[in-house]
Amino acid sequence: MLYALIMDCITFENVSFTYPESETKTPVFSHFSGTIPAGFTSLIGPNGTGKTTFMMLASGRLVPQEGCCMLFGKNPALLAEEQKNLLASVIYQNMEFESTQKVEELLSYVYANGAYKGNAKSIRSSQDLFSEVLDVFEIKNVLGHGLTQLSKGEIQRVLLAFSILYGSASLFMDEPLFAMEPKQKKSSLAYLREFSEATKTPVYISMHELELTREFANQVLLFYPNRDMDLGTVEEVMTNEALEKAYGVPATMLSHSESMTREELQQTAEAILTVQRNA
Repeated sequence: MLYALIMDCITFENVSFTYPESETKTPVFSHFSGTIPAGFTSLIGPNGTGKTTFMMLASGRLVPQEGCCMLFGKNPALLAEEQKNLLASVIYQNMEFESTQKVEELLSYVYANGAYKGNAKSIRSSQDLFSEVLDVFEIKNVLGHGLTQLSKGEIQRVLLAFSILYGSASLFMDEPLFAMEPKQKKSSLAYLREFSEATKTPVYISMHELELTREFANQVLLFYPNRDMDLGTVEEVMTNEALEKAYGVPATMLSHSESMTREELQQTAEAILTVQRNA
């Protein structure tokens, strides 16, 4: 894909954004400028630090009140819907299907009518990309199911297949793995990284489980509660000091955070802050 030849995939130019419905009117971004290169990038940081907003702005699904967000040198917010989708595919958190269409019908239509026009080689063998994706994301056994009949984990695997088969120039994924089995998470991430590298398709994915980021990410974008960010390799960014600063809990606890719910982690962080304030 020609787009991927541009090293700086995402560019924010003096971007300010506040959610209109925010009671506090606190900006998520205030006059922020920066560039993010292409690659397989994991976005990490506690809830509420701007990861989702960053991806929605970068993909043109949200429009900043000031400044502009460029993707491959284009402003996706100004594009028609089809062109925007071809530039950036987005998997939102907790997406659901409302159509009763069959899984096979949906994926076949997406593959035939997206950028690939129904003709793309797999990245691992000589078979067609469509067959490979069905195998990787374990979808063959639900091809005849209606979209509204799928479990949460099945929905997520179908969405991952959808995003690959549509053939967008970049992929943005907001917590796309949380309802999947551990083995499926790892096999999916391994394939997404391999696909990103083989096709030069940038992938930006937010993940709650830090160990998955350590294992699969080529680069990491760490978000802090004060809206600062760090970008670099796993070794550069995911130091104990940086993670403790971002999450507000000891690094030893973060190493086990994958077994904790988000609510438990948040409650623990708040308890520690309360103790610190009263000390």
